Amino acid sequence: MKETAVKPPLHYLLYTFLLLVFWLGTGSSGNAITLEECTRAALDNNPDVQAGLERIQAAKSMIKQAQSAYYPRLYVSGAYAVTDNPPQAFMMELNQRNLDIRDPGFDPNDPDVTDNLRFSLGLQYRLYNGGMNVLNIRMAEEEKTAKEFQLAAVQNELVYQVTRGYYNVLQAQDFVAVQQESVESLAESLRVATARFHAGSVVKTDVLNLDVKLAQAQEDLILAANSVQLAIASLNTAIGEDLVSLEGLPVPTHDKLEERPIRLDFKAIENRPELKAAEKMSEILEKAYQKASQAYYPKVNAFGSYDVDSGDASDFENSYLVGVTAKWEFFDGYQRSSNERSAKAEWRAAKKEEKKVYNHLRLDLHQAFLKTSEAWQRLQVTQKSVENAEEALRITREQYKEGAADITVLLTAQVGLTAQKTRSVAAYYDYLSALSNYERACGEALKKHVP
Repeated sequence: MKETAVKPPLHYLLYTFLLLVFWLGTGSSGNAITLEECTRAALDNNPDVQAGLERIQAAKSMIKQAQSAYYPRLYVSGAYAVTDNPPQAFMMELNQRNLDIRDPGFDPNDPDVTDNLRFSLGLQYRLYNGGMNVLNIRMAEEEKTAKEFQLAAVQNELVYQVTRGYYNVLQAQDFVAVQQESVESLAESLRVATARFHAGSVVKTDVLNLDVKLAQAQEDLILAANSVQLAIASLNTAIGEDLVSLEGLPVPTHDKLEERPIRLDFKAIENRPELKAAEKMSEILEKAYQKASQAYYPKVNAFGSYDVDSGDASDFENSYLVGVTAKWEFFDGYQRSSNERSAKAEWRAAKKEEKKVYNHLRLDLHQAFLKTSEAWQRLQVTQKSVENAEEALRITREQYKEGAADITVLLTAQVGLTAQKTRSVAAYYDYLSALSNYERACGEALKKHVP
């Protein structure tokens, strides 16, 4: 039978066109985004980071608020009053220096309507309150430090999330390349099978089976292409702005990786900002307990005022008042003792929470160490298996051309190669992500970007 020219199926031509459009859209230019740029942008723009910075500013303001207890309170006030109340009228006239008890018309029990305009400049200052001021300032300072550690924890986690997201974008692009190779390989096998069918050397089911597999591979390619955009959206969410686009994607380099030496050292947990923040919260609650214990001390205040009074708003008479007050509340219905017990219980609970955080971080580090080791071992296995699968497909394709292998063997070899390449790509980026996760678990991910 005469062999005729074979044209690729229409749906394959259409898909090739769509794929060309996709790759033109994702082709990297000289402005390809880098991991460092993504990380820097995230540390500047991520909403969680910005919120953490605002909380630190709020904590700084609380320090100022606590320090204000060492300053006096100054105030000015004004008042105008009219009365025929005997004692009030008597005092108004007395403040105005107008009281004359020798006046024949003076009747303290039936005064005339009297008015008074008063302006005052006052001062209040707490001399002693049992050391509350010192404790309030120290609590505010430690609250600020705790907020800084909390922000560092957010940034440490964010660096890992951005790094993982960046590698997910590269991985998604590699998956597209793997699926494209599969489409091209199946298209070539379909061409060979179609030619052999026209030559009468294979049955039509070979062509149909390959055509079905090609359609499935094209569907997988569509999903892979879509996953690139999903990975970009996820990365931009972590960054906090639409920094990464299809036009500026980096091209996967497939550099040969060397195993990075890591070791399981639980002392690294001491670098975790989460643990330091928990320790600070315990210290804050300890001082809250001390503050509740010192509530039994007396309070001593100084006060003073300078007043001017007038009945006609023109001739003002001045006076002053200064003094000291002391107050010791020796019974309050057990309120202070209850507050003290409550504060002590909160402090002890915080210490238990601190231990819980340590245990969680210890487990986190252990898991990160094991996952990194596992990822490296997977990478070694998958790289070797890809080489074997490629050789198996090459041999099987030659055998199929010669009629020494049937279509089932060919399809099995093709599917096997695609699966092994997919696993190898996943293992490659899983190892890079696992290293970043290990650095996060050691509390060192942020150090690369913030000195």
